[in-house]
Amino acid sequence: MEAVSRPSGYLKRDLPGFRVRVVSSYLSDALRHYVGGDAHHMRHRFPRVVLRDIDTFEGFLDGYIEGDGFTIKHGWGRMIASANVPFLIEMAQIIGARFTPAKRGLTSQLYVSDRWADRGTFAPEHHPLEPPESSWARVHEVRARPALGAKPFTFYGYRLAPYPTFLVNGHLARGPR
Repeated sequence: MEAVSRPSGYLKRDLPGFRVRVVSSYLSDALRHYVGGDAHHMRHRFPRVVLRDIDTFEGFLDGYIEGDGFTIKHGWGRMIASANVPFLIEMAQIIGARFTPAKRGLTSQLYVSDRWADRGTFAPEHHPLEPPESSWARVHEVRARPALGAKPFTFYGYRLAPYPTFLVNGHLARGPR
């Protein structure tokens, strides 16, 4: 992860953010496929995986509006501002909103009512969370080992066979040498 700043066309200033660098092109392609992305930010598709259930979608919607939107001061909703019109069209269908792309300028806006869920337009979709390349490993034995030092904590030793390394939540792990 790398701290970066990126320009916001809507706010007319740079915003802090983070860039995740993935060294493996295979892994980055798999992640982009999973969340509906493209290397070019204006070709990002809607990440259908967030339609798994209403709670997941609402969390996505809150986070998206936090980054590319704002709460309307005198109203009952929020506004999303984006130049990615296909993304906004798909979002409008999901929340049951009318959407008209901006005729002038690059940025279009989509109004998200606080009562969008009452419209009944959200349809959950089944999306498996485990990538097809993943697999489970059988644990044959777990042994606690004493830790040396002032603070008490539990340390577990393990051996991996036949592969010496694996990924845990995206972090490379390997057994002791």
